[in-house]
Amino acid sequence: MLRRAGIALGSNLGNRLHHLQAARDLLKKLAPKGSDFLQSPIYQTAPVSCPDGSPDFYNTVVEIEYSGSPYELLDATQAIEFHLGRSQGSERNAPRIVDLDILYLGEATESEGLLELPHPRLTYRRFVLQPLADIRPDLILPGDSATIAEHLSHLDSDEPPLSLVQSAW
Repeated sequence: MLRRAGIALGSNLGNRLHHLQAARDLLKKLAPKGSDFLQSPIYQTAPVSCPDGSPDFYNTVVEIEYSGSPYELLDATQAIEFHLGRSQGSERNAPRIVDLDILYLGEATESEGLLELPHPRLTYRRFVLQPLADIRPDLILPGDSATIAEHLSHLDSDEPPLSLVQSAW
């Protein structure tokens, strides 16, 4: 069964654009050939809940079609992170080459173990809501009644505005 999977991508070390492009290309390989693929613009964002002195992030969101289970997708995204050089066991929210967070997988809900779906902080983070609203403004997450665009318009956040880096990448 194919479901739409939203995945947030972030990078704040090295060639951030290159890291996001590499992660995007590997995520595309998880989807059936010829299936719909959406990608938002890339934004530069201030680090949120990161150690002092952390560099700014490049953030974006992609959406793919995926036929596996939520935990199979988690395994695949973690494998991509490690393939691209993310180190294991580093300080929480430490600077990283690439970070992939599953935001949703169709109507799946999950709240046990290593995975929560939909992502529990998705609607509280401008650096996720803005790029997601760019590609899926009318999306309503499982268990919710507001669209992504509505969440963004009512967001109460201390995050500074996002800076557009690149629309087509």
